[in-house]
Amino acid sequence: MKNLHIPVEHATLANGLRVVISPDRSAPVVTVGVYYQIGFRLEPRGRSGFAHLFEHMMFQGSENAGKMEHIRLINSSGGMLNGTTNYDITNYFESVPSNALERVLWLEADRMRALKVDDENLRNQRDVVKEEVRVNVMNQPYGGFPWLDLPPVAFRNWPNAHNFYGDFADLDAATLADVQTFFHTYYSPNNAVLLMVGDLDPTEGFALAKRHFENIPAHPLPPLADVSEPPQTEERRGEVIEKFGPLPAIAIGYTVPDRHNPDWYAASILDHALHGGRVGRIYRRLVLEKQIAVETDGGADFVETNGPTQMVTRIFHKPEFTSDETIAAYDEIIREIQEQGISEDELAPVKVKLRADYYSNLEGGMGAHMPRFGLMHYLACFTLFDGDPGRINTVLDGFQAVTPAQVQAAARKYLVAANRAILVRRPVAKEVAA
Repeated sequence: MKNLHIPVEHATLANGLRVVISPDRSAPVVTVGVYYQIGFRLEPRGRSGFAHLFEHMMFQGSENAGKMEHIRLINSSGGMLNGTTNYDITNYFESVPSNALERVLWLEADRMRALKVDDENLRNQRDVVKEEVRVNVMNQPYGGFPWLDLPPVAFRNWPNAHNFYGDFADLDAATLADVQTFFHTYYSPNNAVLLMVGDLDPTEGFALAKRHFENIPAHPLPPLADVSEPPQTEERRGEVIEKFGPLPAIAIGYTVPDRHNPDWYAASILDHALHGGRVGRIYRRLVLEKQIAVETDGGADFVETNGPTQMVTRIFHKPEFTSDETIAAYDEIIREIQEQGISEDELAPVKVKLRADYYSNLEGGMGAHMPRFGLMHYLACFTLFDGDPGRINTVLDGFQAVTPAQVQAAARKYLVAANRAILVRRPVAKEVAA
């Protein structure tokens, strides 16, 4: 297999901000991201929802850019922007014509240095977040399933198990001082990485980063949240009510090895064999052959997480089959791969698909609809979680080296009842109508 040779240069500024640049002069576009190492599960107890709240607060103006000015300036430059909150990071990113690079860096530095945190912004963004929860979760068919529903069943440590959107009580109790403290604690240059990908000269990029960011003072960082889980010794089950959707649904999650475990590569290959779309074993068996389910999907975020992670299967099954019957059919698939393993003939196309997906993500937007967003995103994860942005070029080697025996061993070790959680989402719409 031909090795990747993506150009990557990186440096650390005097205030601790890590800067990563990957030049690509093929189009006059540059994508910029600032990733902070604070996500859903890293927020402190009593501050649930703050990580996501701040994703909204960061667009409410800063010392030299008024409310919504950041968005207006990027759009008027012919660019686009967004921000997201994940388990272990919150990120902000823009894609603009390359002649607008310094404008983006100035805007990002201004809000890292002096975000406008006041009572008015706190009140209106708190209400926006609560309304988002009502619309996207409470009043949406299968809202939050299973990414909000399953963690409280699967995990015992509060960082992994709490309501990631935030308890309304925590959000309502937040004072302006609480929010300012959260900002100064986590939105510090020494808790972030700045990335520039696309049409720029690295020497110029580092000079611009130094000019705009290096005078932002660092802050002492608290110890990183302890996200470790106590050993699981039994299968865990839960049930929630589905108010709107007509189909019963099941989520089955197995905790997979973390990114520094040698089994990480084999577990990822196993994941792709089971969840590889319509050719994956689970879809093929439950939907096409047995016709128990009408839809299945799933997988694990192997690259994008830095703590306890589950390989989750979502199954929407026909009402004439019980959840127990559906789980039994699913267990047959797992037992088969444990007992019979996976052949070289099946493993080879799985590796090809994994490699193709990786290349596609590097080139594309990964849902963000921005040039090279995926490359930037992976560089950020490899920098923050592994301390090595160069892993972008080598990570595929580990996946390609996995053998059938290692896949079978991973199935036997991790896909066991004592390592999983099952959530049943039971529809009540017909019962209410009746």
